[in-house]
Amino acid sequence: MAASLAPLMEPLALYIHWPFCAAKCPYCDFNSHVRERVDGARFGAALRQELAFEAGRAGRRRLVSIFFGGGTPSLMAPETVAALIADARALFDATPDIEITLEANPTSVETGTLRAFRDAGVNRASLGVQSLREAPLRFLGRKHDAAQAIAALEIARALFPRLSFDLIYARPEQGEADWRAELREALALAADHLSLYQLTIEPGTRFATEYARGAFALPDGDDAARLYAATAEEAARFGLAPYEVSNYAKPGAESRHNLQYWRYGDYLGIGPGAHGRLSFGATLRAIRRHRAPEEWLARVERDGHAITEEAALAPADRAREALLMGLRLSEGIDPARIAARSGLAFEACIDPVMLAACLEEGYVAWTPAGRLRATDEGRLRLDALLPALLR
Repeated sequence: MAASLAPLMEPLALYIHWPFCAAKCPYCDFNSHVRERVDGARFGAALRQELAFEAGRAGRRRLVSIFFGGGTPSLMAPETVAALIADARALFDATPDIEITLEANPTSVETGTLRAFRDAGVNRASLGVQSLREAPLRFLGRKHDAAQAIAALEIARALFPRLSFDLIYARPEQGEADWRAELREALALAADHLSLYQLTIEPGTRFATEYARGAFALPDGDDAARLYAATAEEAARFGLAPYEVSNYAKPGAESRHNLQYWRYGDYLGIGPGAHGRLSFGATLRAIRRHRAPEEWLARVERDGHAITEEAALAPADRAREALLMGLRLSEGIDPARIAARSGLAFEACIDPVMLAACLEEGYVAWTPAGRLRATDEGRLRLDALLPALLR
């Protein structure tokens, strides 16, 4: 591992992973774990230890965001969250308007601590609502009901200056009319930021097993596309625009933390399974940590960190990652930024024949400012377009 390279002072986003959940949702393939008992104080101390270790390597950078994700970080003690925020502010130069997000579920236990998280320094809540309908909530394995989801949105709206919530669409037997009604209900309660996720079958999940044996069916591609299009229409009624493939926001309410990812900025991830991209001089290093919570804990207590992989990314890999992330954004990509982050000319990163074909078909377009962006039609085909566009 590189320990003494002079860092290029790219602004920094900090991700803190809390890996524990009260239950494992059947669709989830995230690094989340269920335990009868968690030594929260010990894990919190280890997170602080790993943060201090990484800050010593990264140097004193401008910190633009902190994101507590999981797992279910609203199961953390508010005192632990407060200590980590204080450490981050002491170790880095936090911007005056730093965005500090914490993910929470709408169960009564977790919403009861939202005020304490606000007092700890969190200024943006992200609620895992997923649905406002009882049957889908049961199908998705959620521990809250629709009334708790609505109450959580109302409480969070009163406590935090910024609020986001997640919804899952393309659920079994989901119709467009009901989806539009559900969206309107949710957006009327909290209309700053919406993250929208299509239900997909991920290997190794309980849903993968059930789907394979025919326990349920998902909407076909055309039906899912109609639901996606309906989302943009309904969000627009409340002043939210699609700034990224799966995210809608009012102007100024975009997730600054996630924009750091999509614009291919530097980010530091700590906690089990967390990964990062950090610039050291002209080198961009990819860093990954041990996924298993107990092994991560043992390594941090022994070594100060639980890094399992660290390598300098080749210019072609950097260009590929920057393009894959940036074309998800409505603003598109800046060729000069791609060149600066990868060390390669933009023309060396894109297949010119495929780019010409995509431009002709109207899947991508050049903006007057010289950025390349996916069109509405292109966004529907982005998963297929991106591998073809890249050299």
